[in-house]
Amino acid sequence: MSLTRCPNGHMFSTRKHGNICPYCSSSVEFQGAKGGEKRPVQQMEEDEKTMPYMGEVKGIDPVTGWLVCIEGPQLGQDYRIMAEKNFIGRSEEMHIRIIGDNSVSRRNHAVIVYDPKKRNFYLLPGDASGLAYHNNEAVYSPVELTAYDVVQLGRSKFIFIPLCGTHFEWEDSGA
Repeated sequence: MSLTRCPNGHMFSTRKHGNICPYCSSSVEFQGAKGGEKRPVQQMEEDEKTMPYMGEVKGIDPVTGWLVCIEGPQLGQDYRIMAEKNFIGRSEEMHIRIIGDNSVSRRNHAVIVYDPKKRNFYLLPGDASGLAYHNNEAVYSPVELTAYDVVQLGRSKFIFIPLCGTHFEWEDSGA
């Protein structure tokens, strides 16, 4: 990942945001040719620098379950599933990022949802061209996931491991 420091001291990805800092909208000029050193357009006084806004910190967003890769380039890798919608793809913007398998769509190959009110997990098809499979059956509409179901995306297969559900919920534990 290509990181640059803006005149206010914020670090950001130039690949994702170009030469505009997403925190303070200041511009960064690129000096030199390809791969050259980067320097700010204007230098600011030390007392004018700001810290990046990270939003309100309420603690961590607790895990509700996992996908564990059992076949494919990321064999053995685990992926955290959080409450509500978890978009799956290869892109950095995805909640669950599957790298190394180019047959997985970049964006929204599939979605795993944890519904905290019903305490159920669901696998939904994404809006990309690739299909998702649940226990070797193509997913065309939401399918409920249960422990140890197999989810296939591209050439990769995953085992679904729930944490939350009928036996445990974070709100019950005081978290």
